[in-house]
Amino acid sequence: MIYDIDVTEELIKNNIKPSYQRLKILSYLAFKRNHPTVEQIFNELVDDIPTLSKTTVYNSLNLFIQAGLVKPLNIEDHETRYDYDTSDHGHFKCIECGTIKDFSLKIDIDNDSMSGYEILEKNVYCKGYCPRCLENKKKI
Repeated sequence: MIYDIDVTEELIKNNIKPSYQRLKILSYLAFKRNHPTVEQIFNELVDDIPTLSKTTVYNSLNLFIQAGLVKPLNIEDHETRYDYDTSDHGHFKCIECGTIKDFSLKIDIDNDSMSGYEILEKNVYCKGYCPRCLENKKKI
């Protein structure tokens, strides 16, 4: 995996020490964009970093979340995934193959009905069948 100098700068800019493990984890998230779980991140990186632990992955992700570099994605009750794209957008998860796709979203909550509220998060999750699984389902 190739490091982009921006990943190092992002960590430094957010007062996070750019350790080798943190660089690899953030680079993985930045370049793969696959909404991985801790388990997936760990399994992808442990061959390159034999000393890597799941605790290190968890701790790094928590640092990234606190700094606003990564967003947790809770599209399922039993798992947390992580998204490098922190902009407002929605997520679609195929219930057949498990693929998660980003989609653009305009959320207008800055209106009179929300006057006096402080909104900290905006999440939209959709579930269904992706085009490939839907086509396969029709063939059955």
